[in-house]
Amino acid sequence: MTLPALPSGLSEIADRYDVLLCDVWGVVHNGRESFPDACEALVRFKAERGPVILLTNAPRPNAPIVEQLDSLGVPREAWSRVVTSGDATRELLNERAPGPAYKLGPERDWPLYEGLPLQEAGLDEAAFIACTGPFDDVKDEPEDYREAFLGAVARGLEFICANPDIVVMRGDTLIYCAGALAQLYESLGGKVLMAGKPYPAIYDLALAEAASRLPATLDRTRVLCVGDGLPTDIRGANAQNLDALFIARGIHAAEAVGAGGLKPDVVADLLRQEGLHARFAMTDLVW
Repeated sequence: MTLPALPSGLSEIADRYDVLLCDVWGVVHNGRESFPDACEALVRFKAERGPVILLTNAPRPNAPIVEQLDSLGVPREAWSRVVTSGDATRELLNERAPGPAYKLGPERDWPLYEGLPLQEAGLDEAAFIACTGPFDDVKDEPEDYREAFLGAVARGLEFICANPDIVVMRGDTLIYCAGALAQLYESLGGKVLMAGKPYPAIYDLALAEAASRLPATLDRTRVLCVGDGLPTDIRGANAQNLDALFIARGIHAAEAVGAGGLKPDVVADLLRQEGLHARFAMTDLVW
């Protein structure tokens, strides 16, 4: 069991990297408040080292996410660009226009479809499903959709998942994301397509944004991915052959963090169970 290195702060390792690809929810904020130490770390890295690309599986284009970051007090100096799963998913949707599409998710995610030549239809008439999450992520569970999904799978409908996350922390509560519905759909025999983390499309966008902000050619060995999600952030970094910094106080906090802080053996075991590796691990993102 290989233990990740345990730096006390990002400053200990920052000189090894020119680019930071940083997760948002669980690392920078929890949906209700931002984390000042994490924001400071990003501000310092961007000022002293290079571009910070915030990489989120939010199923909307980046403009509403920027508004959310502003509302939570995340300083603009903490990031260079925001790249979302929604940005990458729009390309999949555009390829399937005019559809029609069955839109599964809350109305707050409708900006995903703005400007796309898509028609909307009920599930019985749709050519594919576009999912940003449950209709009500406070009350709904994946099993609530089983019956509807069985019919859609029988008709051979593709399921476009705009957010591969299974769950996310909202304050102190775990809520289901589109990835949980995609997982159920696939288990029933349906075809699922995703563009967010850990899939390549979102990394292609993020690395292109980073490269455009560097004075020289981007060196992938000098890119660090930061995140709290093993199946998304860390798996995505591994698939791209990029170094990863695992933040334990996120969706895995109940297992990986105790009264004395980070539990290195537990973190290593979690990584082993998933067949993943992280070069570094920290309790929280701090400078």
